[in-house]
Amino acid sequence: MIVIYSHKITPRVRYICNHIFTRILHIPTQFTTKVEEFVAHNGPKLSYTRASLGNEFFIKSNDLLFEQGVSDLDILVQNWDEVPCFFGTNAKSAIPFDIFAASFYLISRYEEYLPHVKDKHSRFTAEESLAFKNGFLEKPLVDIWAFKLLEVLKEKFPNYQYKSRSYEFISTVDVDNVFAYKHKSFVRTFGGFINDFFRLKIFEFWNRFTVLTNIRKDPFDTFQSILAFKKKYNVRTLFFFLIGNYTTFDTNVSASKSKYKLLIKDMVDYAEVGLHPSYFTMQNLAMLKKEKLRMEGITNMPVSKSRQHYLRIELPKTYQQLIDLEILEDYSMGFASHTGFRASTCTPFYFYDLDFEIQTPLKVYPFCLMDTTLNDYMKLTPKQSLGKIRDLRNEVKAVNGTFITLFHNESLSNYLRWKGWKRLYESMLKIGTSGYDSHY
Repeated sequence: MIVIYSHKITPRVRYICNHIFTRILHIPTQFTTKVEEFVAHNGPKLSYTRASLGNEFFIKSNDLLFEQGVSDLDILVQNWDEVPCFFGTNAKSAIPFDIFAASFYLISRYEEYLPHVKDKHSRFTAEESLAFKNGFLEKPLVDIWAFKLLEVLKEKFPNYQYKSRSYEFISTVDVDNVFAYKHKSFVRTFGGFINDFFRLKIFEFWNRFTVLTNIRKDPFDTFQSILAFKKKYNVRTLFFFLIGNYTTFDTNVSASKSKYKLLIKDMVDYAEVGLHPSYFTMQNLAMLKKEKLRMEGITNMPVSKSRQHYLRIELPKTYQQLIDLEILEDYSMGFASHTGFRASTCTPFYFYDLDFEIQTPLKVYPFCLMDTTLNDYMKLTPKQSLGKIRDLRNEVKAVNGTFITLFHNESLSNYLRWKGWKRLYESMLKIGTSGYDSHY
């Protein structure tokens, strides 16, 4: 256990210290505002305040964790042994910056509450982030800081027995389009044929015909392959199903189709299943509730996991809606256009609501790469993508974090723009589960 003294124990102080010590370093914490209690403790301890009490392990505090609400902050990024850091301190501090305030700034997504330019889908963009602007987007910086802090603590308290955490890998699969051609309405099917014909897409016209006449399997029906990989590599796999009504951005098969319902029920028996809230649920609680109830009607169990379609999050409103509907886990924390760590951590964390200044029960699972990011945004080949995947896996493994990836069922189809990506998915599983550096 580590005892932490501060002149004031705010919800922010308690939240971020627990995240760093309890969730990352597996060190139990105890807080005190009483100097005599702090001095009397013989085990590991640190003071987090404006001025040191004596020659104890001291970290000089920034004002951020003792404030409420958000304000525009002037942030200067410096280096701590070649690792970026900010909120610098003075020479008396055991480390050269306020690790707690800096970590809170990144994990609370403080910058997403401030005025910023959104993209065409009303999302906070990677380019707006401090991490992107200062070149550490692909580093789980909070975890790196925590382990560097641990090394300093070990020097100060060499007799304390520290526990280590284990690396984890979670493969998540979004189901935006369960089938490429099958089980769609007559209007959509007929329109597809007409579109293929007049655009001279002969290959797609023929494939559409052969699938609809049961000559060949629908290319997006890759679920048995995903389950086979799950079993082969013993990887934790989560499916997020889009079951919202049809819109320009939500083009899945209708959730009323019996084949779709049966598929979801089947997946529940073999893997974890969550909701993929449709495009317009970002600010629409009634629509989100309707889709949650629809999913629960299909699976006959409570929905506890969620990932927003198009990764559309507006903080704190989207997360407040999920909490209102008793969803316990969100997997939307990542960027569509860039790989890396949106919250600068590879450790799942509880969402801290800056509106109400409380730690919420919603646990956020940050992912660091997505298939469409690699293919559509970064224009990487499967072979090039494997190198990027390996680099990110290595970053996570170096801090024994949780490596979370996002693929789609259609990217395992080897169809059209996804040629070669099924093989990449398997190579990623090899890398993710065993540490084996697979070659494409």
